[in-house]
Amino acid sequence: MSKKTIEFKKQRELGDIITDTFKFLRQNFKPLFKAIFKITGPVFVILLFAIGYYSYLGMDILQNPFFGDNEDIDVEMYFIALFILFSSLLAFYVLLYGTVLNYIKSYIRNSGMVDNTEVFQGVKNDFGSMLAIMIVSGIITIFGLLLCVLPGIYVWVPLSLAPAMLVFARTSIADSISYAFSLIKDNWWSTFFTLFVLTLLVYLIGMIFQFPMMIYMFIKAFTISQQGSAANPAELIDWVYVFFNVISSLFQYLLSVILIVASAFIYHHLDEKKNATGSYERISNLGS
Repeated sequence: MSKKTIEFKKQRELGDIITDTFKFLRQNFKPLFKAIFKITGPVFVILLFAIGYYSYLGMDILQNPFFGDNEDIDVEMYFIALFILFSSLLAFYVLLYGTVLNYIKSYIRNSGMVDNTEVFQGVKNDFGSMLAIMIVSGIITIFGLLLCVLPGIYVWVPLSLAPAMLVFARTSIADSISYAFSLIKDNWWSTFFTLFVLTLLVYLIGMIFQFPMMIYMFIKAFTISQQGSAANPAELIDWVYVFFNVISSLFQYLLSVILIVASAFIYHHLDEKKNATGSYERISNLGS
């Protein structure tokens, strides 16, 4: 029995967006994540190694937080690891957004059938623009948060949809951001509430994957206290902690896929509400 194709280009209520997001992920879990790992795999591995190595360096820093012993701590390596961590994190999210959004674009174009060649080519073509739009969006959001928090929250809502604008509307970086603010106009609160609920869901799901690390840290802290050892944060950080930290980070980063898929649904909902793009296409198809 074939799966019913999910229609993106239509208006949806909050509950429908959440339901259809998880429905789409359930139906496309294997092919979508196969594409994600193929495209983001090398960068994702570098990111996980960077997280592990950065955590390992943190063990030395906690033992000597004031860098008093230069023989034990290589400050240069610490900042190199930090640079690799942030660079790989940025590259991973650029590829992740590009993969998921181009996967959905191919899904829509081919009525539920995804052409991986289209996805790979789309990610390749959009990489530079996606990188730029994420950097610009990040700078704007951080600047807004520094002003008084509320401006940062305000711009976060439309800017979270900017990558979807870039892929689906094929607009430039500036036009994608401008169009995002235009679509959000008169729909800010409903969009904010939708994103807030989904972000909260992702956070709560992510907490599940942190439980093993939290339990381990609790047991180790209890054991140290029972032994009468003086409180020392370095004693809590070991290779087991590093392992659990890497594993929990792996799942938390992949959970971002939920928000990316949801952003595609929100974009098409707002676009349909303002421009009735999907309705015009369906009417046009009836006459062909």
